Amino acid sequence: MGYQQYGISPQLVDRIKLKMKNPAVKERVKNMITGISKQELQDTAVVRKLVRNASSVMHEKLTNAQEEQIVKFVIAQKIDPNNTFHLIRLWGMFR
Repeated sequence: MGYQQYGISPQLVDRIKLKMKNPAVKERVKNMITGISKQELQDTAVVRKLVRNASSVMHEKLTNAQEEQIVKFVIAQKIDPNNTFHLIRLWGMFR
């Protein structure tokens, strides 16, 4: 899996996936990323803020190293939220 190359543990991903099944949490995270552009997802400061906000919503304490790994992973994916293929690829990564 791609995220493991960045040092992100499968246990962390599994915990987050479980927490995202809660409709209230999912809605808050969804509202956080609505309207985000491809350019913003390439900006370290913006991605770091999103990671911090999302981890707060999920009550997930991240170490500085974990936060940095997630930020680097997101930036490396070059996600275009308006490109369906990118979204399908991401979905497949975390199914």
